[in-house]
Amino acid sequence: MTDSPRADAEQAADDLGTAWQPLAAAQAAVLTALAAGRRTARLASALAEFTEAIRTFHHTVDAVIGDFAHREVARRYEEAARAATAGIGRTFEWTPTHQDTLRALTADTYSDLLRRAQETVRTSGAFYRAARAAARHDLPLLAVGRATAPTGARALADRLASTYQLDRVVYRNGTRMPVQAWAEAALHTRAAVATNTGTLAVAREHGISHVEVSDGYDCGWTSHPDPDKATRTLRSVEEAAEWPISHPRCNRGFRLQPDISPEA
Repeated sequence: MTDSPRADAEQAADDLGTAWQPLAAAQAAVLTALAAGRRTARLASALAEFTEAIRTFHHTVDAVIGDFAHREVARRYEEAARAATAGIGRTFEWTPTHQDTLRALTADTYSDLLRRAQETVRTSGAFYRAARAAARHDLPLLAVGRATAPTGARALADRLASTYQLDRVVYRNGTRMPVQAWAEAALHTRAAVATNTGTLAVAREHGISHVEVSDGYDCGWTSHPDPDKATRTLRSVEEAAEWPISHPRCNRGFRLQPDISPEA
């Protein structure tokens, strides 16, 4: 076990990114076998190994995400809540409200991160079906034209590789991000949200209406380029809960302001 919470989040990101590698390698083996242009035992074996890689991937990713959501998110929340409580001269207790807040945060973290993995599983399944169909139908047709078969087989493999990119995470807008970059940004984001959620839960618990924001010097409130700059500003707890961070890798934090009235 590492001593630093940041190191734990980074390790989880490394583990999550690493989980994609055997799947991508198994896909590459299928593509290489397809590019050879013949239905061979090697291709059949590669397809079988790919299905096993999908199962292993799903199990591994679920374990990494579950551990992060239940351990690291909980630790970030508790550390922030204890620090915020001590900052106003109180003692932190695991009240039912804190337990409910953390439970909801854990579930949301788990489902959000797992959604990306499930999309990869669906893409992997689609790739498997396409590769199997190519082996059954396209390769025999290509074999008829012996002179052009190698070129056609390579083009077929390239087309499948381009369509089913298992080393990328696809966002709703179609943007494709390398898996490791996504994992680092996603887990950093979720860790930051857990920290700020713990702080804000203490604010609500003790009737504190405002927080002071710390953030990057040029970071905007709702997005990095937002002209409404965040750092050293006072925000209501409701505003802060809506925007616990403004972008991936955001360094935003909150400090309770117990002396400010709700009408401020």
